[in-house]
Amino acid sequence: MEAVTDEFQEVVKSLLIRHQSILDIVTKGQETSARVNRAVVKSVTSCGCLSVNARKKALPEDACLSDLKGLLDSQVEGSICPNCRDIIETELGKQLFYIAALANTLNISLEEVFSKEMKKLSTLTIFNLT
Repeated sequence: MEAVTDEFQEVVKSLLIRHQSILDIVTKGQETSARVNRAVVKSVTSCGCLSVNARKKALPEDACLSDLKGLLDSQVEGSICPNCRDIIETELGKQLFYIAALANTLNISLEEVFSKEMKKLSTLTIFNLT
């Protein structure tokens, strides 16, 4: 059975017509990344379904690395509304399209990228620090 990433890369390969140059792909990737960021920000500034309560977290002096997961948070409050979710999902989809296009151009399998990253994350666990 073909992995969804392989199938997605094949669909992208068949649909990518105008932006086949690696320069176009890279810049379109940057553009779609900016659009994802803007959609998230708009959920705070225009819609208001989310709010951000960002401030420096006071960490206890005796806190260890394994404590950080429980002490730190996303600083996001609220729940994303269906409209904002739809917009962000759409923009993430476009971003994934150009990630797949870049992988195709460089002859990189997204399945292998995911697999390597999963292996690294499961090996390093909390010591990955991402």
